Parts: sequence; structure tokens; C-alpha cells
Amino acid sequence: MEHEGLDHKVIGIGVIGMGGFGLFAVQQFLQTPNTRLVAIAGSKREEAIATAKRFGAEQLETLEQLVNHPDVDLIYIATPPFLHYEQSKLALNAGKHVICEKPLAMNPEQGREMLELAASKGLLMVTNLMQRYNPMFARVKHLIDKKLLGEFLHGYFENYAGDEGLSPEHWFWDRSKSGGIFIEHGVHFFDMFAGWLGKGTVVSAQIVKRPDSNDIEDQVQATVEYGDDETGKKLVNFYHGFTQTGRMDRQEMRLLFERGDITLYEWVPTRMVMRCVADEETTRALMDLFPGAQLNVTANIGGSDRTLKGRHKTFDAYQQIELKAGFGDEKQHIYSELLRLMFRDQASAIHYPNTHRIVAESNGLESLVTATEADSLARQGH
Repeated sequence: MEHEGLDHKVIGIGVIGMGGFGLFAVQQFLQTPNTRLVAIAGSKREEAIATAKRFGAEQLETLEQLVNHPDVDLIYIATPPFLHYEQSKLALNAGKHVICEKPLAMNPEQGREMLELAASKGLLMVTNLMQRYNPMFARVKHLIDKKLLGEFLHGYFENYAGDEGLSPEHWFWDRSKSGGIFIEHGVHFFDMFAGWLGKGTVVSAQIVKRPDSNDIEDQVQATVEYGDDETGKKLVNFYHGFTQTGRMDRQEMRLLFERGDITLYEWVPTRMVMRCVADEETTRALMDLFPGAQLNVTANIGGSDRTLKGRHKTFDAYQQIELKAGFGDEKQHIYSELLRLMFRDQASAIHYPNTHRIVAESNGLESLVTATEADSLARQGH
């Protein structure tokens, strides 16, 4: 592929499954220079009609017309999980790049086939794991890698999700269409912790069914083990419950270290509270890492008290502090920015195929493998 003039080549986008989130995402994608929405297929919903009008896009009758459209270079797929495999293959076989909502597929076998097909044709087959573009994700990674609060010891993610928009007939509850909560929803968070800690192994998983329902599985949990005997094993607990009224929908994750902990809020973590003991050098490093953070001093530590002990280790600290960051941010604006960053990253790879990407094909497959492990393990008890 020649580089000359490629920056000016317009990337034509085609969309399959234009609903509310599809509209939100496409609005962000189109802010990347030299992109345009060419056509939409697979949806007659009002969002699809409105988007076509807004962006001057064609509304096509069939997916075949969309994937064979000469001006379409990339297909964005925002349909339920059970359709991702067939629709992605259709697009790839027509020579189109694919960005697909999570999960990549319903199972790893399908996922591997999709990735092999894409690789054989030199095409993208990317799952929209936009979490990795979050500056908070990178800051937590730095905190872990640089051991600013000592070793990482344990983590949890708890998702108290609203189910008001999910009627009993909704495809979300149908395992044959969604894959279940681990696969439909859990992949984001398995991918996030894998980014922080490396490859994990599911060691325990459970599923809870709603009483007096038509077999609705509304709560799942899993424990994933990271690290090894040499580096120290670390356990992370993941809980997802689709049980709440919409107003009580919330997510929280906590990471525990030797000298403190951080709590992150929202499913895309935008707000952070850290509690820790720190010496002068560490406090400076933390303030550099979280620019604009509010620092509250919980206690000053002086004299002989400065030497603290934990895990049979000793270390110095001159203050016990609390750090708060991200509380002034508008979370929808951050979500918007992450979608823009994700699309820009992938668009640059279309122009320059060997550039490094923050999210590559392997992320979609690896998170799906972990989710499938959790789902299989939980099912052994049923």
C-alpha cells in the first residue's frame, strides 16, 4: 500500500445495526478527518433514519448491498452478539475492514476463524474495547508497574447494573443470542485487568438465576488469578448483576496495594479515590500521575512513627493522604473521547498497516477466551 496521498483518502464507513449506541459511536467516529458515513443497513429504526438524514448516508435494503458498496472501506457492527460472526465474515469476505461491538463472537472458535480470515486478507477485525484508551487506564497501569504503592495484591469489580430497559423478552436474557452476561458484558473488564496484570486464569465462577422467572440468569461472578508463584499470585473478583432500577445503576472497582488502595467509579472509570501512606517522593510522583487531583491530608506522621510495617516489610511515610481525581469530568464526554481515540487509532492502521495500536485483534479474542472459561466453569455447577 503506497503512503503517498493516503492521508487524504476518505475512509467510507458502513454500519450494520444502527441503534442508540450506534448513533452515539458513529457521531464520534466521523470526527476523525477524512471519514464519512456512506451507508446503513440492517436497521429501519428511527435512529437509523435520523442518522442517514443527518450524515447524508444511504439506507440500503440488504447487508450484501452494504458490504459490496464500492465507497465503503470499513463496516461498523453494532448488532447483538450472535450476529457478529456471520456479519463480520460477510464484510471480511467482501474485502472490508471491521470494527465490531463486544464481544468479538459467541465463542473462541468463531473468534479465531474471524481473525484468521481478516489476517489472510490484510484487514482489521477489531472489537471495540474502548476502555484501553481511557487516560485513567494508563495511569493505573503506571501505578501497578512502577509499584508506587508497593505490590498490587487484590482487586474487585462490582457492576450493579440497571435492567429497566431489558424486558423479559429482550435478546440480552437469551443465551443463544447474547452468550450470557460474562460474554456479552464481562469481556470489557476481563480485558481491562488483563491489560493491567497480564493473562489471567479463571479459578472460580458462579451464575445465579432469578427466582420465578423464565430461566433468567441475572447475576454472575468469577475469580481470576493473575501472576505466578514467583511474582506472587493475585486474585481479582468480578461481579455483574443486572438487577437494579436504572437510577441505582453503578459500577465500582477497587485495587489493593501494600501501602494503600484506589477505588474507581463508573463502568468506564472516570473518577478515582486513593487512600494511602506515602513519603515525599511518592506523593510527588502521585500528583504528577494524577494532574489536578485534590489532595487531602488525613494524618501527618512524624518522628519514630515514620517507619511503618506491613507484610513483614518496613517503609517510611510522612503522611496518610487521600487523593481524588476526575470528579469534575463529564463522563459522557469522556466516553465520546474514548470512541474518537479508538477510531482514530484504527483509521491510522488502515492508512499505515504496521503502526502499533492500543487495541488490536488479539484483545477481542483473549477477553472472549476468559469470558468463555468463566461461563463454562459456572455452568458446571448447574
